[in-house]
Amino acid sequence: MSELFEYWQLLLIPVFFALGWAAARVDIRQVVHESRVLPRSYFQGLNFLLNEQPDKAIDSFLEVAKVDSQTVELHFALGNLFRRRGETERAIRMHQNLIDRPDLDDGVRLHALAELGQDFLKAGLLDRAEEIFNKLLGTAFEEHAKRNLLEIYQVEKEWLKAVELARELPDVASQQEVAEFYCELAAGEIMRSKPDSARGYLELAMQQNRKCVRASLLQGDLLLQEGKPQAAIEAWQRIEQQDPAYLALVAQRLLDTYRKLDRRDEGIALLSGYLEGYPSLDLLDVVYQLVLENEGTDAAYRLVRAELQRNPTLLGLEKLMSARLPLVAPELRPDLDLAKTIIQGYTQRLSRYRCDNCGFKARQFYWRCPACGGWETYPPRRSEEFDQTL
Repeated sequence: MSELFEYWQLLLIPVFFALGWAAARVDIRQVVHESRVLPRSYFQGLNFLLNEQPDKAIDSFLEVAKVDSQTVELHFALGNLFRRRGETERAIRMHQNLIDRPDLDDGVRLHALAELGQDFLKAGLLDRAEEIFNKLLGTAFEEHAKRNLLEIYQVEKEWLKAVELARELPDVASQQEVAEFYCELAAGEIMRSKPDSARGYLELAMQQNRKCVRASLLQGDLLLQEGKPQAAIEAWQRIEQQDPAYLALVAQRLLDTYRKLDRRDEGIALLSGYLEGYPSLDLLDVVYQLVLENEGTDAAYRLVRAELQRNPTLLGLEKLMSARLPLVAPELRPDLDLAKTIIQGYTQRLSRYRCDNCGFKARQFYWRCPACGGWETYPPRRSEEFDQTL
């Protein structure tokens, strides 16, 4: 009985093979049918892609899009490709053509509208982009629209609108960023000599982020503007508790204020302590100036030499040579000056701030990176590593 059962199972093998063969025939016929329906340009485009000829592939796919009005996904793909390549005019035409089609599904039309807004944003046509994203509010693309509107408001410096929208997008805009929006508002009011409104914005910034260094920096500026230098110094000193790395940004302010108060000794003591605890080139420059004015060339040279021994850098070596030049014999100065000039050729490339987010380098410090738009992505110290000169 068991042998009969096994023979019966063997008889099923050719049956299953026949069924599989029949199914494969159906699939092959379907593939052949579909391949005949697709335009020849489609396969030419694929061939160009395989042969790493993207420009010719794009031309072929554009021909497909013209022939077959149902290739909606191809329109989207080409439009996005043009935008990534910086060909925003072609991207705009692709997405506008989709929107103008009367037979387009409403969901697809909204998608095309969202892509068109991105095209305008990439092209720098902020007014047109803002208009489109406002149309998308209340639709399935509302969050997408709000994200882009937030970016537009920051570029256009419409900070009140940015604050309002950021509160609706807590997962997109952090409290740190909202505090920066308030700081931007406060900075504008300080420039317009409106201390009361500036003070209010700074208080709101601190409520959003108690460690907001920029708020303390601006509070010091405001107090100095109001004729309260000691209060300004105290505001700037708070930065040590918030983030001591940023003390380099207020070092020159502290120097100028101690000069005005004729309290250079006190300024030297404070800034020298900062330099010892949080070394940076900007702090070194400021302390050097104060020591040079108050104690003379020898003391300034000893300061720079001790700092270079503690933190050896090319930028520090250049500073040491500047401090050494007045002290050497006249016949040695040309050689020392030549060495200093050679080192300056290297250090000019070092003396930059570098964005941690995108790597963009700048000679001045930015709270918001002009390249990637990130907030507080610049460490508040210039690049000093030797290997960056090579």
